[in-house]
Amino acid sequence: MLSNRAAEYKVFLVYVNLVGGQDELVFDGQSVVFNPEGKILARAKPFAEDLLVVDIEPESARGARPVQSRQGTKVYVIPADCSGAIHRTYCSKRKFKPLLIKSRIESRLPDEAEVYQALITGTRDYVEKNGFKKVIIGLSGGIDSALTAAIAIDALGKERVVGLFMPSRFSAKMSRTDAQELANNLGIEFHIISIKEVFSAYLKTLKKSFIGVKPGITEENIQARIRGNFLMAFSNKFGYLVLTTGNKSEIATGYCTLYGDMAGGFAVIKDIPKTLVYRLAAYRNQLRPVIPERTIKRPPSAELRLNQKDSDTLPDYAVMDPILAAYVEENRSLAEISASGFRKETVRKVTALVDRNEYKRRQAPPGIKITSRAFGKDWRLPITNAFKNEFFQ
Repeated sequence: MLSNRAAEYKVFLVYVNLVGGQDELVFDGQSVVFNPEGKILARAKPFAEDLLVVDIEPESARGARPVQSRQGTKVYVIPADCSGAIHRTYCSKRKFKPLLIKSRIESRLPDEAEVYQALITGTRDYVEKNGFKKVIIGLSGGIDSALTAAIAIDALGKERVVGLFMPSRFSAKMSRTDAQELANNLGIEFHIISIKEVFSAYLKTLKKSFIGVKPGITEENIQARIRGNFLMAFSNKFGYLVLTTGNKSEIATGYCTLYGDMAGGFAVIKDIPKTLVYRLAAYRNQLRPVIPERTIKRPPSAELRLNQKDSDTLPDYAVMDPILAAYVEENRSLAEISASGFRKETVRKVTALVDRNEYKRRQAPPGIKITSRAFGKDWRLPITNAFKNEFFQ
């Protein structure tokens, strides 16, 4: 966009960008200078404060004649033969004079590295600028909490991150082992508090009221809400900021528990689809292996009932994430998404989950924007909404 504007108006364009996080937004630096042909003359470092010195020839952009642009505003264009130019310093057939000070063009980061640095920057600034000394994360032994913890230590340092593992009767032994291994690899403070007794007390208390009704999602959500209460107890007692660990795929489809795993102050990977979570975990382990390999390879599970897997409730993430991107970020209709190669029933199921879970998202903590449309300020869907997607039957 900046390159096009510089070329259209035949001017040097200097774009100076902030470095840092501001709630959902992350400003990535990379201040840049374009010449009147739309070519980059200089670019500063990404995600780092930088001093960039650029020498330009402003006279070379003069001598253009005004014409009307497509938008009806005046732009200045040098005729191809330069015959109409009052000042002949610049001509579209001539080259620019060499810069007196040779500047630099910093390289753009690869996709995973850029996203990861944005998550570090956004997390660090939210914590620092709002005055929190430490953060606490519920570690489940799964990949989402592992990635969140890795981002937290890279943003804040290991001394400022606390991990809390809260096993239930449904927690696998390997979950505890992997959570402990992750904490050891990261060098963070780590606590284990079982929720078994508290969960049993809930069931006992509610037994008479629930008599004759089979156990189900209610009992699953109670476990998540006990964990949320424990995390908030640490927050209240010690002033820690609770970092939630839900990803965009879960938040989009409502595969999360209100007042449970959604409880907290900042959602680090709120705009990161599950498939990108895996890529970011692999990228982080390339820098230094900290996330246990089994955490990455094992099938994802909420572990709220016996032998539970995400795939019991949701389509495969490799199928679901492209549907979510098309629907949420690209505004594509159900018919258009289906025509691109997805089963109609899968498209209908995924989009229906998005539509009916707005009430959960409205109560979620803020999180870092990464995609072209993040849930929050980018998303305008009424909770009270009778519209139904019926593009195909």
